[in-house]
Amino acid sequence: MADGVEQRLRDLGEFIRNQREGARLSLRGLSSRTGISNPYLSQIERGLRKPSAEILQQIARGLAISAETLYERAGILDARDAGAVPDVVAAISRATDLDDQAKTALIGVYQSLRRPPPAGDGPDGSDGDPAPPSSPAAGTETPGR
Repeated sequence: MADGVEQRLRDLGEFIRNQREGARLSLRGLSSRTGISNPYLSQIERGLRKPSAEILQQIARGLAISAETLYERAGILDARDAGAVPDVVAAISRATDLDDQAKTALIGVYQSLRRPPPAGDGPDGSDGDPAPPSSPAAGTETPGR
């Protein structure tokens, strides 16, 4: 294995061990939660084995942490940009299983819970989020709701 890969595996193993110890779990306890053998978990924690995505998912489930975190640490996924913020409003607007009234309500809730962005963060001096979809006229009901 290349030095970079070996270091990444050691770091991954150390992270898993720290998470396990933080959860006050023994190797046996994590083994019983995940269905992964004690010796194999020990080898992963010592950086001697490169676990598959499936094994990492089982470990994440057993530790009640995000599998994505383990995938990033293992080099399976690229780490997200620290400054990247998901475009929640656009995702809600594209949802095909929501009507306009539900979209407007969800966007309103999301925006009310968000911290205000720095002034002029968007390209036009706005916050960069598109306007929420127009809602149906007041007093009209959506069939089936």
